[in-house]
Amino acid sequence: MKILIIIPCFNEEFRLKTDLFSQFSHNNPSIHFLFVDDGSTDNTIGLLKSLCSYSDNLNYKTLNKNKGKAEAIRHGVLSSKKEINDYDFIGYFDADLSVPLNEIHNFIEMLNKYNDTKFILGIRIARLGAKIKRNFFRHYFGRIFATFVSVLLKEPVYDSQCGAKLIHSSIILKLFEYPFISKWFFDIELIYRYKLFYPMHMNKILEFPISQWNEIPDSKLKFKNYIMAPFKLIKIWLKYRK
Repeated sequence: MKILIIIPCFNEEFRLKTDLFSQFSHNNPSIHFLFVDDGSTDNTIGLLKSLCSYSDNLNYKTLNKNKGKAEAIRHGVLSSKKEINDYDFIGYFDADLSVPLNEIHNFIEMLNKYNDTKFILGIRIARLGAKIKRNFFRHYFGRIFATFVSVLLKEPVYDSQCGAKLIHSSIILKLFEYPFISKWFFDIELIYRYKLFYPMHMNKILEFPISQWNEIPDSKLKFKNYIMAPFKLIKIWLKYRK
């Protein structure tokens, strides 16, 4: 199975674990990475140039100004349009590797087991045998947030915001065709769009409990984003409810 993982990057000069990406890419030649520099003001782009010079499986794109996570990933998808059919799945992971790269193998295992899956979402569930380390506030706010998302979507979504997802190459361009309303909650819009465009295939979207997730300090998602979350959800619902 050949996979492309898009990594949105904004001011990641001192957080991007280039050695982990380089080693993982070397050991897994069928998994490619596309880093999208989202108008960083530090030396992120220099770091990416150096990292990507070592392998054809590592590439980067740049945005001339900061546009947010949603648009960075969207740019990555659309800029890969010519190569989309070379991949079975295209997805995205967070640059801080709060979801470790080895989880990609677990995703692939699930996709092989449920081979008609079109959209797989990593979810964070604290349970025996898993290493899910989350901030107390983020965890409980996340559960409240997820409840609202489930009500608005009319689907039992457990965790829309985990930064690890894979989407089948045959549908990804349709889902990313147009800009998103929200920079941070675009994952919800992706599910809305999937439901809108493929209503007969809701049984082909799968939530998968990841085995490891670490809370990384200096998150780009600030407290004000949580305050604005209900308003963003309402705005998203108003756009897609019909």
